[in-house]
Parts: sequence; C-alpha cells; structure tokens
Amino acid sequence: MPAGTYIVESQTTREVDPPERIDFWSEHIGSVQSRMGYRYARTDNFRGETVRQCTDAYQLVKFRSDEIEYSRTPHQVRQDPDEDYRLLLPLTGELVLRQDGREARLTPGQGTLLTFGEPFECLQDASTRAFIFTIPARELDGPLHRKSPLVTALDLSTGLGRVVGSMLNDLHEERETLTDPQFNAVSDRIVELLCMLAVGDDRPDAPGHLTEVEAVVRRHVREHAAEPGLTGTSMARALGWSLRQIQLALQRVGTTPRELIREERLRLVRDRLRCGECEHMTITDLAYASGFSSASALSTAFRQRFGVSPREMRAGGR
Repeated sequence: MPAGTYIVESQTTREVDPPERIDFWSEHIGSVQSRMGYRYARTDNFRGETVRQCTDAYQLVKFRSDEIEYSRTPHQVRQDPDEDYRLLLPLTGELVLRQDGREARLTPGQGTLLTFGEPFECLQDASTRAFIFTIPARELDGPLHRKSPLVTALDLSTGLGRVVGSMLNDLHEERETLTDPQFNAVSDRIVELLCMLAVGDDRPDAPGHLTEVEAVVRRHVREHAAEPGLTGTSMARALGWSLRQIQLALQRVGTTPRELIREERLRLVRDRLRCGECEHMTITDLAYASGFSSASALSTAFRQRFGVSPREMRAGGR
C-alpha cells in the first residue's frame, strides 16, 4: 500500500462461524462508523461484507449484507458524539431512512446527506449494495454556513449528481493505486460538488449565466490561489466580468470572493502539509507560497477552519 494514513481493508462474515456473525458485524460496523443499534432479520447465518477506504479526513465504505435495521438513539448520540455527515448512496436494493420526522426511500440514483449527530433509523433490504461516504462536519457546515442537522435528498442519477456518483465509484475502483493526498483531493472535490447540489445549484431553472460565471470563477481561484494579489477585483478584471456579477454568482451558493479565495488557499496549505515532498517547507514558507500575507495570518485562519494549527496537522500527519 502507498505510504501515509490512507488505509484500504476488507471484512466479511464468511470468515466467521455462523453463530458469531451478528456479534462480529455489530462490532465491526460500530468500529468504522459510530455506536448504533442493530436489528437482524435473521440471526442464524447473517452475511455481510465491507470494503473500506479511509484517511484521517475522509472515509468511503462499500457494503452489502442481509436485511438489517440500524438505529442511533438519543442516548447513543450523547454517549458517542459524532457530528460528521454521511452520504448514503444505494447501488442496488432499497434503503429507508428516518430522521428528524422525515422519511426517505432511497433506490439506485438517489442519495441522502444525514448527520450522526441526531437520532435516526435506517432499514436495509437483503438486496442492497451501497456506498456510505463520511464527511467531516466542518467541510459542509463551513461552506454552507450552517450547523447540523442537515437531511438532504439528492438526485445522483443525472447531471452534477451523476458526476458525484461516478467519482465515488472511481474512488472505490482505484482504491489500490491511490495515495493519501490523492484520495483526499478527490474527496475534497466530491464535497465541493455536494455543496453545490445541496443548495440547488443543479436546478434547471437556475440562471444559466450565473452558473457559468461561478464555474469559471471557481476554476480561476483554484489555478491562481497561491498568488497574493488574487482578489475579487483582480478576478473580474482577468475574466472580463464585473465584480458585481461575480458576487451575485457566488452569493447564490452562499459564499463571497474573499471566502472562496481563503477556502482554496487553506485547502492548498492542508494538501501541502500532508505531502511528503513539502516537508522541507517551513510554515512561513507555506504561508507565502499559498497566498497568505504572513505565517500568523495563515495559522489564525487555518485553526478557525480545521480546528488545529498547521504545525499540529503536520505533526499528526507524520
């Protein structure tokens, strides 16, 4: 396996004696997700398997099993806090999710974002194969300017949603060849697209011009984030639009030019902190190379965004 925190592992009940399989499954799922309750349709010969990919930032699990009901009670939420989001995407079969007084019936092409920070019930039939993608709460709460809970049904059968589904499947298919930075980089882009879906950016009636402006602005920021002179005004001048047009396009998805630039610079620093080829760079070097005016400005913004300082993240990565 490539070096780093990136892990790929598989588990199956086939290697466990039939009478012990439900205990094995409960313990296994609890270890890769959070504390939950389990109700098995059959207890004599339960069958299930998982393929898990994870780093210290994201986790993708492809799973299948016999019929089962998962639940997370208020007591379990208190005893085992977990504010992170999960994207549930069935590939076959049906998942029935109940949370916050709502019910969603998910079939292939339909996904849902839910939080483990609130109680829920999830019923899975025996023909279900699905992805469950874990996303740190800060990765959605920050860009969407909100706090948990968020239960959002997503159409992943067409357009932008289908791209998200394809990227998840590609992450799984290429699991043995990816490195830690590569897995995180693709996951970052998936989350960015999910944010666009969650605010309705894929609606047919969304103003086409503003959608185009936003896409071009995001690409421009990604390509020029390290330049210290990058601002909303400089983008408008370079792209040939007015600053007001850019502000309106980004306002539709809940951000501003300044926030978008800061977010991309912080992601750039985070990726470099996790990259072995950048270990020779000091935090000051990283700050100037990523568009920040000083190491202190970077450290302040980085801690606000990720909850740790750049030095702490680098030490944790090692």
